[in-house]
Amino acid sequence: MVYTLFVVEIISAFVLAATLLYRYGDCYRNHILVTVSVLTAWYFSFVIMFLLPLDVTSTVYRQCLEDNSTITIAERAVINNVSSTTTPPIVPCQEPWSYVHKEVFTNLWRVVYWTSQCLTWLIMPMMQSYSKAGDFTVKGKLKSALVDNAIYYGSYLLICGILLIYIALKPGVSLDGAKIKAIASSASNTWGLFLLILLLGYALVEVPRNLWNNSKKNYTLTYSYFKIAKLSTDKCEAEETVDDILDSLSAITAAVGPGHPLHRHVETIVQKLPVQLRDRMTSRPPPERPASPSLKSLVNLHKKTIKALHVLQRTETQWGLSLERIFHLEDVASNQRLPDRRFQHFFPTPRPKLQRILYPPILEWYWECFLKQYFLKGMAIITGIMSVAVVWSEMTFFCKKPVLSVFANVVIAAGETYNYAAIVTISTVVIAYMFYCAYSTVLKIRLLNLYYLAPHHQTNEYSLIFSGMMVCRLTPAMCLNFLSLIHMDSHVIKERVMETSYTQIMGHMDVLGIIAEGFNIYFPMLVVLLCLATYLSLGSRVLTLCGFQQFVGDDELTTDLVDEGREIVKREKRKRQRAEESMSRRRDYSERFTKYRTNRDTNDGEYYAGPDRSAAVPDYERAEMPYNRSNLTLEDEIEHRFGDSALPTVRTEYDGRRDKMTMPPRGLFDDV
Repeated sequence: MVYTLFVVEIISAFVLAATLLYRYGDCYRNHILVTVSVLTAWYFSFVIMFLLPLDVTSTVYRQCLEDNSTITIAERAVINNVSSTTTPPIVPCQEPWSYVHKEVFTNLWRVVYWTSQCLTWLIMPMMQSYSKAGDFTVKGKLKSALVDNAIYYGSYLLICGILLIYIALKPGVSLDGAKIKAIASSASNTWGLFLLILLLGYALVEVPRNLWNNSKKNYTLTYSYFKIAKLSTDKCEAEETVDDILDSLSAITAAVGPGHPLHRHVETIVQKLPVQLRDRMTSRPPPERPASPSLKSLVNLHKKTIKALHVLQRTETQWGLSLERIFHLEDVASNQRLPDRRFQHFFPTPRPKLQRILYPPILEWYWECFLKQYFLKGMAIITGIMSVAVVWSEMTFFCKKPVLSVFANVVIAAGETYNYAAIVTISTVVIAYMFYCAYSTVLKIRLLNLYYLAPHHQTNEYSLIFSGMMVCRLTPAMCLNFLSLIHMDSHVIKERVMETSYTQIMGHMDVLGIIAEGFNIYFPMLVVLLCLATYLSLGSRVLTLCGFQQFVGDDELTTDLVDEGREIVKREKRKRQRAEESMSRRRDYSERFTKYRTNRDTNDGEYYAGPDRSAAVPDYERAEMPYNRSNLTLEDEIEHRFGDSALPTVRTEYDGRRDKMTMPPRGLFDDV
């Protein structure tokens, strides 16, 4: 019973990581190495988030034992001097029911931290560069990945070398293995703190504001029109890029025949194309005099093909999700005027029986048209209060007397009353909120728009690897920053307090005073300026002036994009209506034809041919079922729009679904 909560937290972290990976990734299509690496990165990050509050409560208990022991020794000295026979009573420390020994946490943090650091700085960057390389051999892909990462990390190695030389030449400072390891971990955490503060400066304002704006139906629908208009431009650019690649591939295919030495490399590139794009390429007329390509040009074309298909799949996925969201918002707007208060969908989709029972149309109407907006406003107020507390604590956490940090006061007050449950709850909520704010902002940066997390198994390998890298880089720095906010880092508040096992493993930058006494203390104060700039939308206005149109309210160009998005949605809705009407007519015809054929077979028995009746049915009577949207999930509908995906899927000959027992299809090592 001692480690019950400890084990539950570890299992919960694994379940959460596995559930998210199953929701966003496709475990049957992605390579096993990608799946295992991303799962490990997410799992270890969640372990740090879930178990750090337990480390805090155990440290509070050990601090209490140390304080009582120190007081007892001092009182005994006083007693001997004054010859007193009475001592004031000492309140015994209450051991938390979630108490874990220090050695357990020390070994756990050492394994979790250094494993995640190896993943984020060494393994996953190599995997990401390897997956994007255009070479056709393992040696070539590894060489391209090494060159790509050498360029990326060259500046970091140069800076680390300068710092090591500075420390080695500094008098009175000697370098050993422990200090070099502390410098490596602290340098990584300093980089993470720099990125964390920049992300929090945007998200601490934008998260409450988005919740508040989402409670306003008209605003949300208008903003969705604006986003889909901009997404339409990205989608057109992605399709044009793919068309250019198809032209190049068509010319190369005509020049490289089956007996050519580069034919197998051309086939490797062609196999990357979905079925629909492959048919479009073969239907194009070949050039009159195609030129034979070189191996280097094929490598460059292969790399461009991988990136173009990646961008096209991303835009198609976001396009489908945006349309579904807009259709739902339009349904909400139209249902608010209905008198019967039963929610009606413009494009009804079949729902499971349990969902129909627990979430009937009446309950759906009250939630979507009435209760949801108040719930979002309440969440906006709560997150706004959390954001103000985080900003204030970031500005004042270095002040020990008086204690100004909000979270430090809460932890100190709870520790004095031995309310360990409050410490665990507050710590978990604050860490989870900071994690959500930081990571949700990364995926919204325009420069990083190449990566995205889309539900319904639509996230590709590159985005999964990138998410694992960013989680491993941000989580350690974020947790160290949280420990500073609650005054459990003696190197920040300049007072001797017992540190957690996590802080002792992370180390400090004491050998570099400019970082230990300057950057780690004063740079977090910059968050208030970033929050003020975000609140005034200075970044959006600057980007709009530079030509990157942002949603800035009543701007003329913004209004034009909103109108364009509204027309795009109307066009897509009419297209879907025509498709469903055509599907309905074909289904009715198929039902009538089947009924007529059944009656005719019953009357004359002309086409019976033993048990296998279908073998005797003429070909012209075999009606193929049309595309039925109501029987498809969002993933199937997106794949119907896009093709069979950029990577081939494994299908059975019985039901057309992925065979879960077969080996995964071509993924990370598909070209070797």
